[in-house]
Amino acid sequence: MGQKLVIVESPAKAKTIGKYLGSNYIVEASMGHVRDLPRSTLGVDVENDYTPKYITIRGKGELLDKIRKVAKKCDKIYLATDPDREGEAISWHLEKVLKIDECEKCRIEFNEITKNAVKNAIKNPRKVNVSLVDAQQARRILDRLVGYKISPILWRKVKWGLSAGRVQSVALKMICNREKEINDFKPEEYWTIESEVSKNKSGKAFVLKLVYYKGKKISITNKEQNDKIIDELKNGEFKVSKIKSGTKNKNSLPPFTTSTLQQDANRKLNFSTKKTMSVAQQLYEGVEVKGHGTIGLITYMRTDSVRVALEAQNAAKDFIVTEYGKEYFPEKFKVYKGKKNAQDAHEAIRPTYIDLTPDKVKASLKDDQYKLYNLIWCRFIASQMANCILNSISVDVSNNDYTFRVTGSSIKFEGFMKIYKYVTEDEEDSQKIPSLVENEKLLCKKIEGKQHFTQPPARFSEASLVKTLEENGIGRPSTYAPIISTLLDRKYIRKEKKVIYSTELGNIVNNIVSEYFKQIVDVEFTADMENKLDNIEEGKENWNKVVDEYFKPLEKSIEVAEKEVAKITIEDEVTDIKCDKCGKNMVIKHGRFGDFLACPGYPDCKNTKPIVEELKVSCPKCGGKVVARKSKKGRKFYGCSNYPDCDFVSWFEPSDEKCPECGSYMVKKTSKSKGEYLECSNSECKHEKKLGDN
Repeated sequence: MGQKLVIVESPAKAKTIGKYLGSNYIVEASMGHVRDLPRSTLGVDVENDYTPKYITIRGKGELLDKIRKVAKKCDKIYLATDPDREGEAISWHLEKVLKIDECEKCRIEFNEITKNAVKNAIKNPRKVNVSLVDAQQARRILDRLVGYKISPILWRKVKWGLSAGRVQSVALKMICNREKEINDFKPEEYWTIESEVSKNKSGKAFVLKLVYYKGKKISITNKEQNDKIIDELKNGEFKVSKIKSGTKNKNSLPPFTTSTLQQDANRKLNFSTKKTMSVAQQLYEGVEVKGHGTIGLITYMRTDSVRVALEAQNAAKDFIVTEYGKEYFPEKFKVYKGKKNAQDAHEAIRPTYIDLTPDKVKASLKDDQYKLYNLIWCRFIASQMANCILNSISVDVSNNDYTFRVTGSSIKFEGFMKIYKYVTEDEEDSQKIPSLVENEKLLCKKIEGKQHFTQPPARFSEASLVKTLEENGIGRPSTYAPIISTLLDRKYIRKEKKVIYSTELGNIVNNIVSEYFKQIVDVEFTADMENKLDNIEEGKENWNKVVDEYFKPLEKSIEVAEKEVAKITIEDEVTDIKCDKCGKNMVIKHGRFGDFLACPGYPDCKNTKPIVEELKVSCPKCGGKVVARKSKKGRKFYGCSNYPDCDFVSWFEPSDEKCPECGSYMVKKTSKSKGEYLECSNSECKHEKKLGDN
């Protein structure tokens, strides 16, 4: 038998698969796409049924020559790119480049990179799915038409380097609209009344919340109302009127989809969507694990399905019963219901080897890989475990015509909460309630009214933006991270402590696109387009027709915008920092590598400076000012303003406080268990002090 060639996208994936296939197989990596539309021109023949013009991507020529040479020596070629539209398109391009007959069964796919999955795929090759390719091609052409037709208008009317996108513009509009809602919001006053009570003078107090007046939900809108009610309550007595107790099931959450993984990683690990997908890709393609070699640790990470293979469910059952006991496994396998428009092409994200617990592989993984794997592993195992059972109690306490309420809960049976905890809103308000009986009188220790004001909607975080995009049918699992990355790169949005703000530039671009290209930023229209792309994938619609229906009205809008959009000048932000050379106030400029200070006197004065954040802390070495800087990889560090004369540097923020044990400077650190604290910078000392301690 002759040799066989298997082509994948990345060297990591090639290394993992090569281990399973043996010496009869050669595994090569295409390094992603090999052909694409040209960057310098539109690359789409609008007059000829939107025919795309594909060219070899710059820098891929030598790689393709190498793959062609290897292919000529092999009896069989397998295209093993990722199991999605993008992967199918890469296989289709490789099929064309290598001149493989389109009827040839050369395409193999697997949801997880394990020995069984890869060998089963080799046994069951299929033809390249042209419908999948057409769906990807339609998306690519639509995005190219929007980007290359609208972006030049923004360059000419606003500034060079801007862009508009079929999906990114909708996301930007959502963010800008939220900002407008916040700015336009008018707060309304309201009050809540709480009473601290106990069974007797020595009893432990618990807090009641006023909820009803004469059986109807109460609304207190001003201080006068609040004070009047409190006076009435002080003259009455608190008596237990109703006790409702029982048990309730707390359901486990389904295993991760791309969207929910990005949301949880952002909330719990502070990972950006881009970082989450990058680390997940590493775990999927394969990492070197001690005692196992290079293996893929998770299934394919671009999915909107919560479905789990029966084989994986059986493996999870064996693990749960062995490790935790029979009572921790439900009577039958759990089946979760996915969202309506889920493609369900792949399983949910789960570990490929259930018995490889996070602790077993921790030593082999980088810190970020371990954190994400731990999150995925725990969520999946918990999703297959028995529900948590809670003891719940709700107590109503009456005072004249007013009714107060307090709720409490305790865990009767941990179930899935043994390894994956989450808290509902009801549980956040839960208190420990003493044993009570109906008609029992309670001792009032304090009655207090609290003034509140209604709050505007919260600004988006990456997690909540992804959730909103998914709920509205905007984009698909593979697009959430690129959408947010593009908006950040274009300076249309900025992030501060996880919160997303629209910038002045973002608002300007959104106003232009919203006024002249209403169709592009219409949420329902964009969601419907996603559904049409799904229909193309299923062979229900013709891709040329879908593109034509979209582009024809867009073309007319472009003509109008070219004539009517006025030139907009964005003024540079002026700082109070003087130019060293000419004395003018420097301005903030935006460059490829971030923001910097520049003299407004250019081209007469070409002085520039990096932007540094100055701390109110003296350098431990020379007494100069400590400033925050960024490394080439974007990581924040602290150094002396007198550099290069002073070489002080620290990855952690230094404090002016000295260590009482060794005299070294202290640095600020944060952890989930300790909160914010100071630690001695001397690695041999390790003295710690919680911030706020005397």
